[in-house]
Amino acid sequence: MEDIISYLNGIIWSPALIYLCLGAGLFFSINTRFAQVRHFFEMWRLLFTNRSNEQGISSFQALAVSLSGRVGMGNIAGVAAAIGFGGPGAVFWMWAVAFLGASTAYVESTLGQIYKHVDPINGQYRGGPAYYFERARGRKLGWKLYGILFALASIVSCGLFLPGVQANGVVKAVTNIIGEGAMVSTNVFGDIGAYTLVTLAGILILLGFIIFGGIKRIANVTQLVVPFMALGYIILALIIIFINYDRIPEVFGLIVSDAFTAQAGLGAAIGWGVKRGVYSNEAGQGTGPHAAAAAEVEHPTQQGLVQAFSVYVDTLFVCSATAFMILMTGQYNIQGTLPDGQFLVQNLDAAVNINSPAFTQAALTSVFGPSGEIFVGLAVFFFAFTTLLAYYYIAETNVAYLAEKIGFEAPALFVIKVVLMAAVAYGAINSSGYIWNIGDVGVGLMAWLNIIGIIALFFLGKPTMKCLRDYEAQKKAGVKNFTFDPQALGIENAEFWEQRLAQREKR
Repeated sequence: MEDIISYLNGIIWSPALIYLCLGAGLFFSINTRFAQVRHFFEMWRLLFTNRSNEQGISSFQALAVSLSGRVGMGNIAGVAAAIGFGGPGAVFWMWAVAFLGASTAYVESTLGQIYKHVDPINGQYRGGPAYYFERARGRKLGWKLYGILFALASIVSCGLFLPGVQANGVVKAVTNIIGEGAMVSTNVFGDIGAYTLVTLAGILILLGFIIFGGIKRIANVTQLVVPFMALGYIILALIIIFINYDRIPEVFGLIVSDAFTAQAGLGAAIGWGVKRGVYSNEAGQGTGPHAAAAAEVEHPTQQGLVQAFSVYVDTLFVCSATAFMILMTGQYNIQGTLPDGQFLVQNLDAAVNINSPAFTQAALTSVFGPSGEIFVGLAVFFFAFTTLLAYYYIAETNVAYLAEKIGFEAPALFVIKVVLMAAVAYGAINSSGYIWNIGDVGVGLMAWLNIIGIIALFFLGKPTMKCLRDYEAQKKAGVKNFTFDPQALGIENAEFWEQRLAQREKR
């Protein structure tokens, strides 16, 4: 199985996908006239617009749910892996894919809002790539099948492949602090540490309690946990930067110069930077539109801009915090192809696992002592746990999309809860390298389908561009209450917004 996963990973994450992610971000940035820069202050304003109701969550809650998916193991262990395999230059390419990817996040999340749908069972908003691929082109057979394909890929990725990465990181972070405990023999997985099993049990109990409460409970948890932990994490990073302020120019120079030199290999720096960047900020992957569609907003562009901001928070703030902590303290190795398995750079023991939070824990421990390691363990726990909640919601949305077609939604939603919890258990007790490879397959598969799809929709109708121009025109006119009339803009099949407009006209 490991050989099969590695083979698939090599095909999916070929250079073609790396440059597709960067190219799509540049393409949408140019076409939106770099909306991710022009509307930066508007993004900030929209964060604090509270318009939640029984059907939808607020923009901030949608941001929190989306960030719970973006801010996870990719920010702590993923950045360490990018540096360990691609060198400090990989951080530059993480920044690049975040800056350009913010425009991609705007496009996909705005599409999620335009073509969202009211679930007939619970009355809540649902949406995402499967919905907009099917609806944007009037439910034509080819696009309908494409939507079904994405839904299946999302269920497999977020319900099976990706949860294991987060669960594995949580367990590794906890056992790095308290040890694995006495070994317990199992027939299937061999010997497992008692503390590993206790940690796993705690994750499953808490996870089950929250996901059985639906999107409202998920949103309420993430809007409290994510900002608090992200802010605390960034504050610790700022303390380390302040202590080592004289090294700021050196670290910036190292990141930029290494991005274009052969020290760690130009291909390695770009490849690992983009791969871990996309894994972390998820721009273009098609996960963000699910939370974006659940938000209650006046105009689709509003949530598109909020979701673009979430990419900045994830990579430019949280990922950068990790990178600077690691590089400023020198707590990293760079794995190369030198004879006898030597490292290009070796500051830590060769046995330190690159695909883990170990670099980050070592960086904080070097400054704060044992308490730093404990904080990383807590950060990993909360970041990774909230990411599991986001993965569940994405899987649930796509299960609902498929189940609606056959009238089997309620039983199907129960099954996906059980499947995801089983995936968490499986990932928690397997090797981290293997689990990361499975996660990369899931990320890459969704990214291929979503990016190709949204580029095609752009050329076939440009709904997101029409939406952006309409919002900018209303904003320029100084309107206080924004409206969205898709038919007047030449946007077809936006049934939710057409019905909302019709209801307002009756009043």
